[in-house]
Amino acid sequence: MSEIARDPAWSTTIGLFEAGRFWDAHEALEPWWLAAEGTARAWAAGVILLCAALHKARAMGSARGGRRNYAKALRHLAIVPDHYAGTNVRTLEATVHAALGDAAITPRWPWLPQEAP
Repeated sequence: MSEIARDPAWSTTIGLFEAGRFWDAHEALEPWWLAAEGTARAWAAGVILLCAALHKARAMGSARGGRRNYAKALRHLAIVPDHYAGTNVRTLEATVHAALGDAAITPRWPWLPQEAP
């Protein structure tokens, strides 16, 4: 498992994400994001915005707000490699996109096969 994925902030964030607690996931990762640099910072910003998108769409009932945060997330994630921190980044983007359009979809973290906990 990658060093980033082993970090307690990330394991907490991913657990909250998979539990559908998107705002809490966003909050759990924010201190890590503030301390990060370069690609790691873009990765964290993108994940925070994906969580915010799901929160806006689901908890706040704002499909438009969800789409706006999703678009912002994609701008950050554009510089992140397809496979980063043990995650299939493009699958994460697609999973959140699908979940924004269908509340019946429960997003799961797309670990790379060799990284799954």
